[in-house]
Amino acid sequence: MNWSEKEFKTIDLGDKRLNKRAFLLAERLSAKPGSSIPAACGGWAETQAAYRFFAQDEVEWSDILKPHMECTRERMQAHEVVLCIQDTTELNFNGQAITGLGPLNYESQRGMYVHPTYAVSLSREPLGILDAWMWAREPRDENGQRAGLRESLRWVEGYQRIAEYAEALPNTRLVYVADREADFMELLKKAEALGHPADWLIRSKNNRRVPSTQNKLWDEVKASDAVGEIRFTLPRRGNQKAREVHQQVRVKRVRLSAGKKQEIEATCIIAQELNPPESAKPVEWRLLTNRKAETFEDAVQMIDWYRARWEIELFFHVLKNGCQVEALQLSTIDRLEIALALYFVVAWRINRLMRLGRACPDLEAELLFDPDEWRAAYVMNKKKLPKKPPSLNEVLRLVAMLGGFLGRKSDGEPGVKTLWLGMQRITYFALGLQFARVMGLG
Repeated sequence: MNWSEKEFKTIDLGDKRLNKRAFLLAERLSAKPGSSIPAACGGWAETQAAYRFFAQDEVEWSDILKPHMECTRERMQAHEVVLCIQDTTELNFNGQAITGLGPLNYESQRGMYVHPTYAVSLSREPLGILDAWMWAREPRDENGQRAGLRESLRWVEGYQRIAEYAEALPNTRLVYVADREADFMELLKKAEALGHPADWLIRSKNNRRVPSTQNKLWDEVKASDAVGEIRFTLPRRGNQKAREVHQQVRVKRVRLSAGKKQEIEATCIIAQELNPPESAKPVEWRLLTNRKAETFEDAVQMIDWYRARWEIELFFHVLKNGCQVEALQLSTIDRLEIALALYFVVAWRINRLMRLGRACPDLEAELLFDPDEWRAAYVMNKKKLPKKPPSLNEVLRLVAMLGGFLGRKSDGEPGVKTLWLGMQRITYFALGLQFARVMGLG
């Protein structure tokens, strides 16, 4: 059983042929994530079958993700704490004739939005997708108003879904992690009303007034004594190089007005950079959480959990740049959503391989690679096949070398880009080995 059959083992699209097509499409798209659907399928008959699959009126994108979500929940059971990271990204299909798309942040651009909940462990192992929203905006009317759904609902409903998972996973603490867009009182009140089945950790955007002192929240916290200092490496982002960051940390438990004499209790943590480089913008995080931070170590833990939010940015990076989903040529947004559901799982797998290779390098490769895949990594690198199954890290480095990773001591561990490029090559080689066996050639 290959990885896609394991991940989609409970899929039920109402027809066994559709179930098998889902397995095959996941394999094909994983083998060539950056290629067009015809190029990934490798033949006209298979390409037609793929387009017929995307055009199935009775198939919803949620039907595609459901088995993966079930596998995600199974993986979460092995962890005491799971970070459930939410964020939104826009997909720009400008210039493509896809029915159902809408305006983006720039009204003249056409595309759609995706908003997944991405579960990761404390060691930043990607566990999978828990939930997702996909939608296109309505154009603004002559009064500048936009009809359609209220987009802020995705944050509240996202917390509600995590709360449902929390009830099903009583031995795992779930933490809702989000950036500034989630900082609105409706979300905090919903969590309070539900009894905080899942914790929440949000980057503060609104400098609210603290009723007990009438001071602004951030001023109130900054006026308190620092509880300690931290240092870490800020990863490279775009044209900004990775650099060391030194922050001073302050913490205060406060009560915030929630309207109609209601108050919400929260902890505010401010981590403020000391002596940033002249050319760099100071890194300052203002975090809100329902959890108490009674010690410096508690505050550092919250900051570390927030820093793990970068994992969903890596997921979007693979989805857009590795899988090239903005180049998909499908005629309607419904078909696009079904394809995106498959690409979500492909992007998750690439990120998971990278993280496990770093966090758990001594795992056996066969836990995540098919035997033909890891053998292909050796053969294509002109390496002798080992007598016993190799470690995950060893195979990942060989895969990444096929994608341009040099593998020198000074190079560290491979990143997602070299992995997705290498995976394209070994997956097709592995398919060739399987074909040779079927034909009796090996």
